[in-house]
Amino acid sequence: MSFTPKPGDPTWVDLYTTDLDRAIAFYGELFGWTAERGGEEFGGYTTLRKDGRAVAGAMSRLDDPGDPYPDRWTVYLDTPNALETTAKTRDAGGSVFVEPMAVADLGTMAMLADVGGIGVGAWQADTFAGFETVGTVAEGTWTDHVGVPSWFELMTRAYDESLTFYRDAFGWRDTLTIADTPDFRYTTIHATSPMLGGVLDAGAHLADGVPGAWTIYFGADDVDKSAEQAVALGGSVAMQPMDTPYGRLAGLIDPTGAHFSIGGNAR
Repeated sequence: MSFTPKPGDPTWVDLYTTDLDRAIAFYGELFGWTAERGGEEFGGYTTLRKDGRAVAGAMSRLDDPGDPYPDRWTVYLDTPNALETTAKTRDAGGSVFVEPMAVADLGTMAMLADVGGIGVGAWQADTFAGFETVGTVAEGTWTDHVGVPSWFELMTRAYDESLTFYRDAFGWRDTLTIADTPDFRYTTIHATSPMLGGVLDAGAHLADGVPGAWTIYFGADDVDKSAEQAVALGGSVAMQPMDTPYGRLAGLIDPTGAHFSIGGNAR
C-alpha cells in the first residue's frame, strides 16, 4: 500500500554492508529488488526498489576501526524537525551518534541511540518522504507484503523506559499494550491498523550478551521457501520458520552478517 507517515512512524530502512555488490545480488534474488546506485555526491548510496517503488536503501561500510558493530539494518523514524528530535533525545536519556545533516534536497537525517542504547535513525523529509510502499499486518493477516517492509519491532531490555523515551523524543501517543504478562509484554506503535510495529520486552527472549535492536520484517509469499532460498544464496537462519498468532515468522542473516526477519501468512 502507499504510505504517508505520521511523526514517529518508521519511514525508511537502510543496510550498512561490507559488500554492497553481494548485498544487491542477495536481496535482489530473495525479494525481487532492483538497485539504483547514487552518484558520488551521495557516496554511492543505493536505493532498492520493489516493482519500481522505493522500499530500502544500502550503503558501503566505511573503513572505521572505531565501529565494532557488525553489518546491520537501520530503522529511521519520521520527524518534522530533526534538530528538536536530537535535543529531545538527549533530554529523554538517549544520545546522538550523528548530528542532523542535510542530504542534498532529499531531507535531513540524524543517528541516535535510545535510552536502552539501541541505534535508531531520524528522518526529516524534504523531497524524499521515505517508503513508497509498505505491507500491512492486522490480526495475523499479511497483505500487500511480498518483498516490502511490513513490520518494525524494537526488541529491548529497557521496555518501560523505551516506551517513555519514544513518546518523549518522537511523539508516540496512540500506542496500544496488547500483552502485559511476565512472559510476554508488547506495545504497538499505533492503536489502530495499520499498526506498523511494536516494542517487545526482550529481557526473557534475548540470550545473554545479545544486544537489543530494531528489527525489520520483510514480507514473504512463502516464509519457508524464502528461508531456504536465503541459505542457498549464502545467508543463514537465526530463527526457524514458525507459526505465531501474528503470522508465520523467521529470522535470517544475510551473507555478511546483517540480521533481518521475514513474515507472511500462517500455513
